[in-house]
Amino acid sequence: MTEIEYGGEGDEARDGTRWIVLVVRVPAEPSRHRVAVWRELRKIGALSLGQGVWAVPDVPLFADGIGRVLELTERAGGEAVSLAATGRGTQDGRRLRAMFTAARSADWTEFIADCGKFEAELAKARGGAAVGNSRIAKFTLAELEEEEQSLERLRRWHRDLTARDVFGAPESAEAGERLKVCVAACEDYAERVFTALHQVPEQRVPEEGRREPGEEPGR
Repeated sequence: MTEIEYGGEGDEARDGTRWIVLVVRVPAEPSRHRVAVWRELRKIGALSLGQGVWAVPDVPLFADGIGRVLELTERAGGEAVSLAATGRGTQDGRRLRAMFTAARSADWTEFIADCGKFEAELAKARGGAAVGNSRIAKFTLAELEEEEQSLERLRRWHRDLTARDVFGAPESAEAGERLKVCVAACEDYAERVFTALHQVPEQRVPEEGRREPGEEPGR
């Protein structure tokens, strides 16, 4: 059994991180209220400590999200209590930090996977769709707009994850590099689209108007 440090005097006995612990109770029906509260808690990156108990670091970033959770709970006829807390001992605080960071690592892993999907979509657009034995590239403004919207979603997601990754999960560095790769790939695709759209089509001579070399007109 792991020995946990309790008591102790002075800040050195604690991890030093302050937390907001939310105890939320929402009526089971209608279920949409419980889902709305759960989604908001997940959106802000709250750490689930058990049924109806959540925690976030006590930093200004989470204030608005906590306010929305309390408002949604009250609107649903439920009850919510918010508590300011610290780990009683150093090990408790470190454990909370590790749990919170592990949750952020999972978020970053999902983000990195979506970056891979975005790169694959761009490669598909550059290579085109199979038509017979060849492939026709999709160099259109409509396709470019769709890819740029996907990239903007990745940028917003990266910004949100960076904001709530309070303690710095190790995957964040790789995620930043993957986002740069996505941006560069999208810029390359945009250049290819504009080049294709500005290309002057070749003038083709109708079959009946063609002449063999050296043949005089009218013969």
